Amino acid sequence: MTVTLNAYNVVAAQCAAEYLEMNETVEKGNLIYKIDVFLNSSIFRSWKDSIIVLQTTKSLLPLSEELKVVSLCIDAIATKACIDISKVDWSYTYNRKKLPEENRNDPNLNGVRNRLVPKDWWVEDICELDIDVYKRVLANIKTKGVLSHEVIGEALKAFAYRKLSGLSKGTVHCGDAVKYRSIIDTIIWLLPAEKGSVSCSFLIKLLKAAIMLDSGETAKGQLIRRIGQQLEEASANDLLIRTSEGETLMYDVDTVQKVVGVFLMQDQDQNAEIELEEADEVQEIRRTGVFSDASKLMVAKLVDAYLAEIAKDPNLPLSKFVKLAQMVSGISRPAHDGLYRSIDRYLKEHPGISKGERKRLCKLMDCKKLSVDACMHAVQNERLPLRVVVQILFFEQVRVAASSGSSTPDLPKGSKDLASASHGSTRSATTNPEEDWDAVATTEELKALKSELAAMRLSNGVGGSEQNGGDSKNNIDKAAISKMKGLLKSKKIFNKLWSSKGTQGESSTGSDSSESLTSANPEEAKSTPCRNRRHSVS
Repeated sequence: MTVTLNAYNVVAAQCAAEYLEMNETVEKGNLIYKIDVFLNSSIFRSWKDSIIVLQTTKSLLPLSEELKVVSLCIDAIATKACIDISKVDWSYTYNRKKLPEENRNDPNLNGVRNRLVPKDWWVEDICELDIDVYKRVLANIKTKGVLSHEVIGEALKAFAYRKLSGLSKGTVHCGDAVKYRSIIDTIIWLLPAEKGSVSCSFLIKLLKAAIMLDSGETAKGQLIRRIGQQLEEASANDLLIRTSEGETLMYDVDTVQKVVGVFLMQDQDQNAEIELEEADEVQEIRRTGVFSDASKLMVAKLVDAYLAEIAKDPNLPLSKFVKLAQMVSGISRPAHDGLYRSIDRYLKEHPGISKGERKRLCKLMDCKKLSVDACMHAVQNERLPLRVVVQILFFEQVRVAASSGSSTPDLPKGSKDLASASHGSTRSATTNPEEDWDAVATTEELKALKSELAAMRLSNGVGGSEQNGGDSKNNIDKAAISKMKGLLKSKKIFNKLWSSKGTQGESSTGSDSSESLTSANPEEAKSTPCRNRRHSVS
């Protein structure tokens, strides 16, 4: 009787032979012995046959496990995955990216393609395994300690994209929730401890899937910690985590706050280690660690961009917006243009917020750190309070005067005090903060100020003519700055802007700058119809 063994039937034949006790005590060269020889001489030496056999063991459990064929297959696969790539000479699947070596024709090869073996050549083939045996295979590979953590990360990424449909696009299609949760938990458990094993974007996709599938708090907490450790790699779109159906908010801001908190906490821990360690060489290692000044600056800009996105949500409470912005307020950044953009968007989507809320929101921004383009936009933005506009004009004039080497022009006392006041100063007991805040000029004087702003916009339009060629932007900037100078020199208007009713204005000119940032209220907008001519570009 001729029996043809192959990778698809050898495990079934082995289990049947064991059940029938076809061993050497009955007859020399019996079937069990022949199967053992076949497995060791053929199956375990073949990359793809080892994977096929491992897949067939699932239907023959627990006997296939007792016969150790499962563990032998796993070890054979792991050993081959860890071999030096120069010794890889067997067939494998690799469709994940096109190799540059395949795109060129070397005449010296006489038409034979010389393809280098990539380090992660094996990851696609083992994606065919079920999650339970995949976990054991990858754990065995990690235990050998041969492959880098980046290659292990690539394997986990490929497996996740294969098993979790839609994950590559940041979502998970409906399926077996229990199975999907098990896959996510396994991937998290297998992630190498080293930072950068997988991209931050991939970790965030896993977190979105974990939230969508209602995974345990432990799994989500581990992902939040990992994301926080390399948050500088993320983009604003990555962080847009949708809330569950039925929630009032569009995005899960609380989770992002936790991620940012992890990043900042890691920075505090690093600084504490620097203080405790006195050795110069160790200090240098800490300084060049994962939380460099560049990383912190990238995270601050990332939060600014994220705030601009979530500001579009009409149901977003101001407290969540402000809390997230304040978390990175201690990170120094050269420009506040991104923060200004997010504040402007929030004011646009939430026109009904109170005066106190407007004040709290606008205090987040440092007007001295706005670029020329942002200043030009701000002075024409009807959503900003007039005091903020004047403060921006003042600082822009100071900057222009400093760059030209001239002294600061003679400005109204109120605007000078506004710019120079300390955030820690206190008000006079006779000052009414709310009245001082909302004090405005007369309608006629505001019209005069608005006419200057309209002239600035007109000048910008003319200066943008194509006939001016490469000098058009410089002409626009010069025209705008010239108008700013004219506005600042209009003492009559500015003295009115900083005065309250009667003599109260004089006592209010010493107010600190933190008290002088807010947005116009609806009543003010009604009394100053010219303000609606200022525009905003979100």
